[in-house]
Amino acid sequence: MNLDEAKTILLLYRPGTMDAGDPEIAEALAMATQDPELTRWLVEHCARQEALRAGFRKIAAPPGLMGQIVSEQVAAERRVVRRQKTVLAMMAVVAALVVLTPLWFQFHGRGSTDDTYAIWRNRMASVALRGYGMDLLTNNSASIRTYLAKNHAPSDYVLTGPLEKTAVAGCAIENWQGAKVSMICFRTGKPLPPGQQSDLWLFVIDRSRVKHAPPAEAHEYAQVSRLGMMTWTEGDKLYVLGVEGDEQTLRQYL
Repeated sequence: MNLDEAKTILLLYRPGTMDAGDPEIAEALAMATQDPELTRWLVEHCARQEALRAGFRKIAAPPGLMGQIVSEQVAAERRVVRRQKTVLAMMAVVAALVVLTPLWFQFHGRGSTDDTYAIWRNRMASVALRGYGMDLLTNNSASIRTYLAKNHAPSDYVLTGPLEKTAVAGCAIENWQGAKVSMICFRTGKPLPPGQQSDLWLFVIDRSRVKHAPPAEAHEYAQVSRLGMMTWTEGDKLYVLGVEGDEQTLRQYL
């Protein structure tokens, strides 16, 4: 997590609430204890939150609010009575589902609630789309591998032939459920918007850390927002390549 990402996450943080229990917010708060710039930013953010709270406390309740609440409560209780009849019918449906659901799984196998592969792929897409800061800015591929190896991120990845010939811009290291993900940033050669340093991204993670990934012989395409993404497995690594465009644009680099 870099400084800009930490600030983006902490914009959602409200001091004195249960927000600190969120894993990403907790990580950003921990980073703030070690980064003086982030510490100053967080102090100002918390001060703004407290000022907003104080302002809300000074707002007086409008006349007649209590009567409106009471009348709405009475109406809600009447709706509950009407719904009781509906509940009886729904109970019959639930009973049928209890009987049929095990049979459905018997014939259709495991569901997709644990499809961490799709979650991982979409998380990597959000990293590329929301803006990020590179940990290392360089056009030297060897320097990128050295940096990733030094920081215990996947560095023995295999690039496709077209990617070997594509200009690199740098790299970053992302976290995924306790595992490190190498993010190698490339330039396609197209004009980039101001402030954007790359428009082609390769994410690499140890294959064992992501469940339900495509088999080794498969390349799986998905469109995630405006990002085209291709996923494949090679050796003990899982790869996802993303570019702003469609599948035809993406296949130029495979």
